Amino acid sequence: MLHLAEADLGSAFKMSTPKLAIHELHDGGGVPVVLLHPFPFDSRVWAPMALALPWGIRAIAVDLPGFGKSDLGSLAPSVDLAADAVYEALTAYGVGNAIVVGWSMGGYVALALAERHPGFVSGLGLVGSKADADDETTVANRVRIAREVEMGQTVQPVMALLGQILGPTSLARRRALLPTIEAWIRSQHPSGIVWAQRAMARRPDRSHVIAAFPGPVAIIAGAEDLLSPVHFSQEMHQHAQNGHLTVVPGASHLLAIEDPAAVAQAIVDLHAQVVPHGRNAQTSSIPKVRKFSGHPVSRSIPAVTRRSKTR
Repeated sequence: MLHLAEADLGSAFKMSTPKLAIHELHDGGGVPVVLLHPFPFDSRVWAPMALALPWGIRAIAVDLPGFGKSDLGSLAPSVDLAADAVYEALTAYGVGNAIVVGWSMGGYVALALAERHPGFVSGLGLVGSKADADDETTVANRVRIAREVEMGQTVQPVMALLGQILGPTSLARRRALLPTIEAWIRSQHPSGIVWAQRAMARRPDRSHVIAAFPGPVAIIAGAEDLLSPVHFSQEMHQHAQNGHLTVVPGASHLLAIEDPAAVAQAIVDLHAQVVPHGRNAQTSSIPKVRKFSGHPVSRSIPAVTRRSKTR
């Protein structure tokens, strides 16, 4: 179900406020899971994972500014402003606090949300993401792509991602995903692509946000991710006070559609930490290994590796 919510960022900022689309992906009650999508996609990428969630967990996805059914208004390119817009849209929608799960670019927004609106975020999930700011080479590449998209008014300059977004296992076993992935990218508006590239290029390092966050943090990585390699997730896990690292074998940057059951289980575990005990729930420091046998593409893949840590 689609809803449009307008973030209210104050009268001086009202003219630049985007209307963000909010999608109810899974019915449930209590503290909801808010899902923030990766670049260059929209909330549709979360649908397979949401279908794998058990009864009772409410999952809400938000189209970030300029993507899917959300507009940009005249929002300046800024991950911080995107986080503010998400916060205002969700609170206007009636969400008082949430478990916020961000995938890649969505993870950057989730970290900004945790820093700027800490009372809103009860638990934090980071999927195929990183806390580091971009290096100079990555910044230059983002700026170049933004300029090319803006000048040509086409998303073609980002289509090169198709060669990097799936790892060898998925290219061998899940090539059928490629037409859908391509269609999702081509359906985005060039203005959203330009905005996002410039916003991500300007974002700061937020390792300190993970270190200071008092609640549970689920860090989920694809073992074959070429865009956000596993070492970024391992670094975030080291920073977290109460962190859980899940590495999904045979999956890459689009792990929530490559192995939705594995990602869903990690989110279920995060939800279980938040709901019974609140933000300061403690977890076992014993490493866990879990096998996912219900997903057809992962039956022959080694067990998902999970590491837990509390301080």
